Amino acid sequence: MHNKFATAPVSSTSIRPARGRPREFDRQAALAAATRLFWIKGYEATSIADLTETMGIGTKSLYAAFGSKDALYAEALKYYYTTYEGLVWTRFRAASTAREAALAFLQDSAIAMTGGDCDLPHGCMATLATVGSEGHSELGELMRTTRAGGFDILKARFEKAKSDGDLDSMADTTKLARFVQTVQSGMAIRARDGADRDELHAVAEIALSGWDNISGNIDHGMHGRA
Repeated sequence: MHNKFATAPVSSTSIRPARGRPREFDRQAALAAATRLFWIKGYEATSIADLTETMGIGTKSLYAAFGSKDALYAEALKYYYTTYEGLVWTRFRAASTAREAALAFLQDSAIAMTGGDCDLPHGCMATLATVGSEGHSELGELMRTTRAGGFDILKARFEKAKSDGDLDSMADTTKLARFVQTVQSGMAIRARDGADRDELHAVAEIALSGWDNISGNIDHGMHGRA
């Protein structure tokens, strides 16, 4: 997948290094390496020593380039989402019905969470991301906000389906989006624990086998109940 981050233009003179000066590290490659490490180990278990070894830079260079471990993780989370979001949202966005969109989202999540076609770490970095509450409030909020973004995309698609007449006018799109998101979160945990793609695809199919009920029809039988 191509890199979506633009590179700032440089002048013809700035690209000619001084004689004998060591070559500067590739910041984008270092960020990609840090992202993969955080994805595999998580924030807490990843030490500065782990990061410098994986990124191929010294501690001073890491802090000079990224500011802090928290700032590096925040940038890595953004890099993760902007680089890989197409793996799970492309078919979702192109689907003609809400059910097709939900199924595509879960099926493609199953593929991405089990390595995709490019040896990705298993699981979902955003879904499984956690930090200790002490001293990481901003980073914890960023993780929650990132996860909330997926919910917002699902809910907006289901709201559109209501407007199009694809979903019942009484469908609760908040509950429906939360259901699909929760299924995907469970799949992420199973993928991290070693579940294969076939298992996760089966989960997606079973989860949506009762779509007519979970998408709103079941609510009709609940109206008027105490």
